[in-house]
This record gives sequence, structure tokens and C-alpha cells, in this order.
Amino acid sequence: MDGAQISLTFPDGANRTFAAGTTGADVAAEISKSLAKSAFAVKLDGRLADLSEPITGDAAIEIVTIKDEAPALELIRHDCAHIMARAVQELWPDVKVTIGPVIENGFYYDFDRAEPFSSEDLEKIEAKMREIINLRDAVRTELWERDRAIAHYESTGEPYKVELVGMIPEGQPIRMYWHGDWQDLCRGPHLAHTGQVPADAFKLMSVAGAYWRGDSNRPMLQRIYGVAFRNRQELKDHLNFLEEAEKRDHRRLGREMELFHMQEEAPGQIFWHPNGWTLYTTLQDYMRRQQRAGGYVEVNTPQVVNRRLWEESGHWENYQEHMFIVEVDEDHAREKTINALKPMNCPCHVQIYNHGLKSYRDLPLRMAEFGSCNRYEPSGALHGIMRVRGFTQDDAHIFCREDQIEEECARFIRFLSAIYKDLGFTEFEIMFATRPEKRVGTEESWDRMEAALEAAIGKAGHEYTLDPGEGAFYAPKLDFKLTDAIGRVWQCGTFQVDPNLPERLGATYIGEDGAKHRPFMLHRAVLGSFERFLGILIENYAGRFPFWLAPRQVVVASIISDADAYVHEVVATLRAAGIRAEADVRNEKINYKVREHSVGKVPVILAIGMKEVEERTVSIRRLGEKQTSVEALDTVVANLRAEATPPDLRE
Repeated sequence: MDGAQISLTFPDGANRTFAAGTTGADVAAEISKSLAKSAFAVKLDGRLADLSEPITGDAAIEIVTIKDEAPALELIRHDCAHIMARAVQELWPDVKVTIGPVIENGFYYDFDRAEPFSSEDLEKIEAKMREIINLRDAVRTELWERDRAIAHYESTGEPYKVELVGMIPEGQPIRMYWHGDWQDLCRGPHLAHTGQVPADAFKLMSVAGAYWRGDSNRPMLQRIYGVAFRNRQELKDHLNFLEEAEKRDHRRLGREMELFHMQEEAPGQIFWHPNGWTLYTTLQDYMRRQQRAGGYVEVNTPQVVNRRLWEESGHWENYQEHMFIVEVDEDHAREKTINALKPMNCPCHVQIYNHGLKSYRDLPLRMAEFGSCNRYEPSGALHGIMRVRGFTQDDAHIFCREDQIEEECARFIRFLSAIYKDLGFTEFEIMFATRPEKRVGTEESWDRMEAALEAAIGKAGHEYTLDPGEGAFYAPKLDFKLTDAIGRVWQCGTFQVDPNLPERLGATYIGEDGAKHRPFMLHRAVLGSFERFLGILIENYAGRFPFWLAPRQVVVASIISDADAYVHEVVATLRAAGIRAEADVRNEKINYKVREHSVGKVPVILAIGMKEVEERTVSIRRLGEKQTSVEALDTVVANLRAEATPPDLRE
């Protein structure tokens, strides 16, 4: 290729000619010394590559530096994994290494070591990593043949690497990387030298067990997790975020506030305590009122349904592994009857729709159910009340004509937006999932359905983010992602067009022409599952719910026993006003009572001594406030009654 030239196109549109075989490092150096020094890697036609990789053909080129957030973080985290593995083997040469990928916010590496890693070991590894970074050792790469790589790892006593090489298809070159003298098998790319990893922007977080290749029959390894960022401030912000998230963990708050518990005898199921069930039913009552006001009729369908319906709906074929099967010996039956606990409500709602003739005048029919569902989730996937096996959906299905889809979608977006706002979520994003590569239906029908959803989003006054190719095989859908108080994004609401299930289950309506037509079925949910959404609410508010939603609203606490009678009178007055109030007349000091109820996140504590008894006042303390004030009982009751009114019932 002597004398061959290549044309490189830069982000600003400029084209420059270079000799074939030029590297990204060469290009950066020709542009400026500062760019050559700060260059991390290169993008060639959008593909991230090493600075040392020869460029052999025309390409769009971009020099990646630490300012390019996404690729820079990927490189930093990948190199951190390798540097950590090198540090471990320098400290303990007998440790065997396996794999070390980049993950969200950081990296991990799996090690085979006889002794468990301790917190002191993690400190030693971090210190050694910083030594390696300060050495600024060059990173280089070579392509090896399969046999050479296997022989190398057999000679160095790395059996896991031998196995990994054996998994690479025959004839495919094997890329080897060196960070200084330490070597690893890797696809890359990597930074130019170890010194490009910011020494003050990473931290090793924890150690966990992990089976080799996820197989419980293979050796148990030790996985060290770390986080890494571009600078010290980003790391600090992330650690502060983790600390805040830990404070808000719904499992811890669930214990402190006596909301719920879970136990081995019912995996993935929730035992709701009085406080938690009050929270649950308060939210459910609010949603029931909103749905009635929104034109929905509420229904209830069986939890155990015969296999035949699931076969007709297609769930038996496509969803059976997530279903709990129930076999029953029916009278006079030759074989056991096979039923399943319902994992979703959709097929049952079609059965109600099909009960009786429907006219075009009956549409749209909005059918809602707080449907109790059960789905098998692997034990390792269960997470508090966020990921469970038994849950209740705020599920609804709208049966409508095609020409009604746009209006029903716009109506739902406004409905969802108002509910999210009432519950404290002012920001949400709409993801518009369009036709996938494998789909049914004509292009014209897809055009109409997608146009209807797009127009509906605009009609409701919102924007959307396109999620191309992620729609169902039969129709497009919208997913709604809300943002909580510390910036976490949750996908809860959904709106999905479905012409498929009505077809499978024989749903029809009589049109204006007197003939039978298929309705469209619009699946929609605002909260998703009550259980998961309550977990999100607990963490969003850190247990400090708005007064109307708080399971325990007021504790009236006596300062001395002579005030007990007035305490009970105040509690009765508050309860008569519709406020959840309770008395605390224990023989404990008032400061002890205040601390205890503050841990339980009670929004208002009313303290009563003899002065309050004589003046018919109360001393009011609000959660999170150090100052107290003394106010007339009638005034306090009136103010708290207003605060206790749910937002949908306020003027």
C-alpha cells in the first residue's frame, strides 16, 4: 500500500488526505500538540477504536477526548477494570483472572482466589491501582492466532482465559492487550496509557459472589465492583447520590414506618401492615375516583382461568414460563383440568366485552380493573416491593373504533399527566415505540396507527422521544418515564394499540352499516403495578409523604398524664374531621416520643401539656422542622382538614 492515500472527514465537514496506515494518534499530533496529549481514542465511521489502529480506508473521523462524555467514560471504566486486575495480580500473584466488563457507572472484574477479599484488601487494591496509573505505562495491542493464545495462557496458568479463547470462533484473530507488562485478552479499545485514567475519580465499592459463566455448577468467583468517572467532582456527586438513594431505600423505610414485610414462606409476596395498607388503599381510592371521573367503568375478573383461554389469547405459547399453573381433579374428568393464575387482565376483559352485543354507539368503552396478577419471577430478580410475584395493576382497556384512537390517546395523556402531577412527579418523558422489523399488518395500517399516536401527543401538548423498532409486532405503543426527586427515571405508564387480541378472541361490534367490525383494544396503565409504584413513591418522598397520602397523619402526644383526657378529645375531634390521628399517652418523655414518631415519618406531632389543656390549644411540630408553634385547636383542625383533602377533591 506504499503511496496509497486515504481521505478523512472531520466533524466540521472538512476533508483531509493522509497516507494509508495513518493512526488516530498521528492525526491528532498533526492537528496540534495539545490534542495529541489529550486524545483518548478515535471514532472511525462511528466505531470507537484505539489511537494506535492503522486507518486503511476513507472514513469519517473524530478524535475522542475526556470532554466526550459517553466514549470517555466507557474507555476510563474499561481501563479501570484491567488496571484493577493487574493490581490484584501484583498483590496476589496466585489469583486467577476471568473477565472484566464495563457496566452502568463503573466496572467489575471476576477473580478466582482462595481467600475472600476484605474491605482492607479493597483499600490495598485502590492504592496499587493509583501506583499503576501514576506509572503512565503504555497500552499496546497485538492480534494473535488461536493456538498461540491458548499456549500462552496455559503457560501462565490462566485456565479461564484458555476457556475464553476456546469460545472464539476458529479463524477469528484474537486481540491481546498489554497495560505495561500485564496482559489481558480483550476486544478493546483502550486508552493510550494508564495515566489517562483519572486517579482521583474511581472507587472500589463492594465484593460479591458470581458463578463462572453464570453456571451454578461451575466455580464460585469473587466479583469486585467499582465506579469510575471523568473527574473527582463527578465521583463525589455519584457517591452522594448513592448515599441519598440508600437513605430512601423503600425496604429500610418500610421497616421503619411499619408498612410491610416479606418472608421466605411467600417469596415475592407482600405482607402489608396496617400503615402500609392505609397507604395502599388511599392511593387506590384516589385512582378509583380519577378513573370514574375519566369515564371508566370498573370490573373485576377471576384470578384462576382455564388454560383454554390462555391458548386462545396466545399467552400459553409465549408467556407460559412466567405463569403459575394450577391443576385440579374435576368431577367426572378423565384428566386433570389445567388452569393458570392470571399474569395479566387483558383476555378476561375481552370476555366481559364479548358478553352481549356491542354497537358502534357503545364505543369507546373504557374498562378498568385493579387486577390481582401473579407472574413467576426468578428469585434473583426479586427486589423488595419493586419486583414481586404477586401484584395489582391499575389496568384498563379501551375498546374503540380506529377513528377514535387519536382522541382516546390524547385523553389518556392528559389523564396520566394530571395524576403524575398530583402524586408529585412534574416531569415525565414519552417514548414513542414504532414498527419493528418483524410485524403483522399492512404498511398502510401501521402508517395510520403511528400517525394517530403522534397527533395525539401533540394534541395533549407534549413532545416525545422516538424509540424506533420497539413497538409490539402488531402495533405501536407509548411508554411514559417519570423522574423522581433525585433524578432516577422510572418507566410506569403505558399506552398500547392492539388490533390482535380482539381478533384472536372474537370481539366485534355492529357498525353504522349494520355489519360486524373488529374493535381496537387500547391497553393503558398509569401506575403500572401498585406495589412497584408505592416503592417508587416511598423512595421519591423518602417516606415524607404529602399529608393527604401519609398513612399516619397526626400523633397527639401527652407531656404529662394529667393531659391524657384532652389528648383523647383532640384525637376524636381530628378523626371526626377525616384526619388519621392517634394518641400517644405512654409514660415517656415528650422528646422520646417526638424522636420515635419522627423516625416513623409522622408529618404532624401535637404535644399537649397542662397549658394547652387550660387554653384549649395544641403545640404543633411538623416533620423536619425544629420550631414548634402553639395554635388554637379549632384552627389546627381546620388547617389539617384542608391538607388532608386529596388533590382531586380540592376546589
